[in-house]
Amino acid sequence: MEKPYIVDQKFEKESTLAMGEYEHCVFKNCQFESADFKNFQFVDCCFESCNLSLVKLSGAALQKVHFKDCKMQGLRFEACNPFLFEVSFESCVLNLSSFYQIKGKKTQFAGCSMHEVDFTEADFSEAVFDDCDLAGALFDQTNVSKADFRSAFNYRIHPSGNQIKKAKFSQDGLAGLLQGFDIYIS
Repeated sequence: MEKPYIVDQKFEKESTLAMGEYEHCVFKNCQFESADFKNFQFVDCCFESCNLSLVKLSGAALQKVHFKDCKMQGLRFEACNPFLFEVSFESCVLNLSSFYQIKGKKTQFAGCSMHEVDFTEADFSEAVFDDCDLAGALFDQTNVSKADFRSAFNYRIHPSGNQIKKAKFSQDGLAGLLQGFDIYIS
């Protein structure tokens, strides 16, 4: 059975979606919590003010997908199809989500809550974490070289356990780089 191809459609206040390929679509105020997006394909789509918490992403393709004002707790992005994976986030709640081993070079995060997010072994080089709360986020063997953390806060990134060359940090955020050395800053 062939998957339907849906293009240039707007979906509002939906709670279910037919499995298919969605291109240039907008999803607004949708309640997809705990939905199964296994093998769905989203290309050049925008999700706005949607609840996507605990959505299953096994094999899902996210290609140039923008999320704005979305609740996205507990998502496992590493389950997505890695081919042409490209996402951006604006004012989203991504708490308890995982980007384990994701290639997210140049990903844009703006105004996001990212508590306890797992970035282990991921490549977020040149990513921008603009005004993001990274409390408890896990950076381990993560490539954040040339990433911009100047307005991010509550992060803890151990310099010797991650690639941070040419990453940008503010003076206020330096404590987040030094906590792993068991030193006190006043």
